[in-house]
Amino acid sequence: MVHKYKCNNINIVLDVNSGSVHVVDDIVFDMLDYIKYGNNAIENKYSRYEISEALEEITKLKQQGMLFSEEPPREALPDIAAREPVIKALCLHVAHDCNLKCRYCFAREGTYGGVRSLMSLETGRAAVDFLIKNSGSRRNLEIDFFGGEPLLNFETVKGIVQYGREAEKRHGKHIRFTLTTNGLLLDDESERFLNEEMHNIVLSLDGRREVHDNMRVARGGQGSYDAALPKLRHLVESRGHENYYVRGTFTRANLDFCEDALHLADLGFRRISLEPVVDCTGADYAITPEDLDAISAEYERLALKMLERKSNGQGFTFFHYVIDLTGGPCVAKRLTGCGAGTEYLAVAPDGALYPCHQFVGIAGFEMGRLPEGNLDAGIRGRFEKCRPEAKAACRECFAKFYCCGGCAAAAYNASGDIMKPYEIGCELERKRVECAIMLEAAGEKEA
Repeated sequence: MVHKYKCNNINIVLDVNSGSVHVVDDIVFDMLDYIKYGNNAIENKYSRYEISEALEEITKLKQQGMLFSEEPPREALPDIAAREPVIKALCLHVAHDCNLKCRYCFAREGTYGGVRSLMSLETGRAAVDFLIKNSGSRRNLEIDFFGGEPLLNFETVKGIVQYGREAEKRHGKHIRFTLTTNGLLLDDESERFLNEEMHNIVLSLDGRREVHDNMRVARGGQGSYDAALPKLRHLVESRGHENYYVRGTFTRANLDFCEDALHLADLGFRRISLEPVVDCTGADYAITPEDLDAISAEYERLALKMLERKSNGQGFTFFHYVIDLTGGPCVAKRLTGCGAGTEYLAVAPDGALYPCHQFVGIAGFEMGRLPEGNLDAGIRGRFEKCRPEAKAACRECFAKFYCCGGCAAAAYNASGDIMKPYEIGCELERKRVECAIMLEAAGEKEA
């Protein structure tokens, strides 16, 4: 499978199965349509010599396995499906409570449709034990602190980390801790602790003040931008501008989200992520199919602005444009996706286990409960099958090995079926992949 497109006046050709990317001239770009569709109009556009030379170049790439390559070996699939279940990461919902009332919150103000509650240290310790027990021979593990707002349960977070540090020494493991916060509760003590113990921190900020305050409001209805921003900036500075992401959400209310990315960059943030809201309830801020053209154009505008800023020494990283074109993901990773429900689980405050943080509280997805932690093999089996090669919508998609079939939670929220990809999300992912590859191609041209 081959995907070709133009972006930033660059002719880009992606060989889907090998992951090879080629920047080509106009004739090679046009010849691919000639080869695929037999379009004879090309003979009126180029000379026979030019056509012959382009065909020779294409043939060499094909012989090298870098164009029109075969699909990843199917014999790898049985080994993947039959592999021993290993848990490598847990998302601990230490607080089903929040100090904000964000309008778009999928967790319903942090309660996930239940009651406000905090995880006990006992449950947190049981989660650490469960992770280590089910990690097999894997040494490097991850625990993410999530909510709601996890700093509402800061003492328990500290206790879990202390217990985890002791446990990793006993069992020869290494646990990488991360935390997501809106920053409102940050103070000197919590900042010092996070810098010492958290490998990475995700900080919630949507962009421009008016955009942020439209969605991320406090319980009294007032915006949270002015309260959060100085604390987030101080934390990032104290970490030496490393190992963090500022993560925002864009909605139909700010389809010009490139301006929010640039605003965050102007504030000094260099690691930025802006996610499209996923809402299938018909809310006024939900993204619709009619918005896709505008969003695609905005992604391209953002990519061009990033190139411009990089040339001026003001470059920044955009999460969805981080792509590895040299090593790339191994076959197993390309075919199995994010690991939700198999290698990665979420733990609710009461110890209930779910496929990921976005399935917490949804009926029919509780996989087990701590401290026993006996997992429902049926639910795990459903997520084990949630691979791009098993989804009809993915088979002819050029981006399938980058998104690995898309988010199962988004699919379920949109259609009630984890095997039916969320179509809006698919369109946006394809555009992000195109922009990410273009940025890499532009960097190679500059070099």
